[in-house]
Amino acid sequence: MATFRPKVLIACDERVRNSYLPPEEIERLETFADWEWFSCEGGSIYTTNENPEAAAELGEHLSEANGLVVCHGCPTVTPEVLDAAPNLKIIGELEGDRFASRIDLEAAWERGIRTVDTTNGSSYPVSEWALGLILIALRNAGAQFRRIIAGETTRDNSALEYAGGLLTGKRVGLIGGGNMGRRLIKFLRPFEVDIWVHDPYLPREMAEAVGFLQTSLDNLLSQCDVIVCVAPLTPGTQRMIGERELNLIKSGAALVNVSRGPIIDPDALIARLKRGDITAGLDVFDPEPIPPDSEIIHLPNVFLTPHFAAFTGDAYPHFFELMVDELDRFFHGHETLFDLTPRSLANRTGAEPV
Repeated sequence: MATFRPKVLIACDERVRNSYLPPEEIERLETFADWEWFSCEGGSIYTTNENPEAAAELGEHLSEANGLVVCHGCPTVTPEVLDAAPNLKIIGELEGDRFASRIDLEAAWERGIRTVDTTNGSSYPVSEWALGLILIALRNAGAQFRRIIAGETTRDNSALEYAGGLLTGKRVGLIGGGNMGRRLIKFLRPFEVDIWVHDPYLPREMAEAVGFLQTSLDNLLSQCDVIVCVAPLTPGTQRMIGERELNLIKSGAALVNVSRGPIIDPDALIARLKRGDITAGLDVFDPEPIPPDSEIIHLPNVFLTPHFAAFTGDAYPHFFELMVDELDRFFHGHETLFDLTPRSLANRTGAEPV
């Protein structure tokens, strides 16, 4: 009996082909599947290729495909494209499609096609830097560094007045419980912290399975020693944290944001930080890049980095490695890990939780 060998089409632009697909991962894919590259140009990280000719050509290339991987440059996988792909069983979004603009998800689901994405290839390294910013903010290390580079090399004890100090034993609140948040929870375990999470899109049973207290945003902001924003930017989270919410944060707390700047109102954030009784570690801000004349740059209780937390130091990003993992699982009869579902779609569009 012949062994089934799936055919996978990778639809992306030349930049993704050259910089996102590590040769060793291509070799790993070739151990269980045949693959073809469909070259397509157009759109951007968040927008799709709207060329109808490209969409028609994509359909032609999918006539015998069992799997499709899409990324920058790919036209939207519409019902018409799917009608031309009778053997398609799985579609994977490689990176940057946090709103699924390149896949008509409902059309795929109606046809019984599995949909996954591996955007978390950048979420995982961001989680590491979130831990770093927590430790920096709790000791208000930014203030000490500013002092040293200014030539004052002794410790500034006044900068420690509202610093939280040790992470061990603290209550840490995560705004968002997705891939980034759950990876951060793993990193936090050795510190024996009490973890609270606010995320209305999480299934209730996850709190017990992962080990955290699921709570309201107000509870988290007002009662946690460390507050970490790891929520996606959606119509529902834009400016979710404004003056009222920031004023709930207690003195001595540390605020970290590694997700997206527009989730927090920048003027209200600056005003709250200027009171001088909390510290912050920010990898993101609104706008970006931070204007050189912004007050946020000069506040002594803030440590800033320029939206670089996804940096890994590796030659290739990790998206395709995770995608090959998913294809390997799927075509060998196992369950995928990173499914796009009605719940995740509601989260990314800011709709009511499913």
